[in-house]
Formats: sequence, structure tokens, C-alpha cells
Amino acid sequence: MGMGMGSDPMERLVKLASESAVVIFSVSSCCMCHAVKRLFCGMGVNPAVYELDQDPRGKELERALMRLLGNSQAVPVVFIGGKLIGSMDRVMASHINGTLVPLLKEAGALWL
Repeated sequence: MGMGMGSDPMERLVKLASESAVVIFSVSSCCMCHAVKRLFCGMGVNPAVYELDQDPRGKELERALMRLLGNSQAVPVVFIGGKLIGSMDRVMASHINGTLVPLLKEAGALWL
């Protein structure tokens, strides 16, 4: 019954994703990742960013993200208030249809 130090990548993912109001899983060389970070920063949101390529166990987190999303492109993945929003296209879609800001407010990431 030993609690391993986040032995399951999916558990670790869920834990990391819920530690901040806005969490982005990213790869430092990925331009989509930079774009999504800029989007949030431009809105005055300060996301927690996990660079998978700089994490010794980033590869298994990346695989867990792919399982979660059901696609081969693991990053960028955005969580708001611990809930999976998805990749760049989902974030942009929510931004355009006006659902992103209420989500951010609800999560305590925006006070405007």
C-alpha cells in the first residue's frame, strides 16, 4: 500500500494540472506552445508552464497526455482550474466564442 512518488504518469499529470489556475504542458521548441503562452500572458494570465523536454520524466507525461487527448500531438495542452481544455485549437475556439474568459475567472486566473 506504499504511495509511490507519482509512479503513475496519469496521476502525476492530474496533480500537476490542478496545482495552478492555468497549466500548460509544453515543449520548449514548439511554436504552438509559445503562441498559447503568449495568448494567456496577453490576457494578463500567468500560467504555470511545464516544459516536457526539460523534465526527466517528460516523455511519460507526454504519452499520458496523448492518451488523454486521443491524438498524436501531445503539446501544447492547457488545463484551466484542473480541467482539461485541450490543445491550441480548443483554446482558440473557446477564446473566440467567449467561453475562455469565464473559465479563467472561475478558476481564479483572471480578476477583470
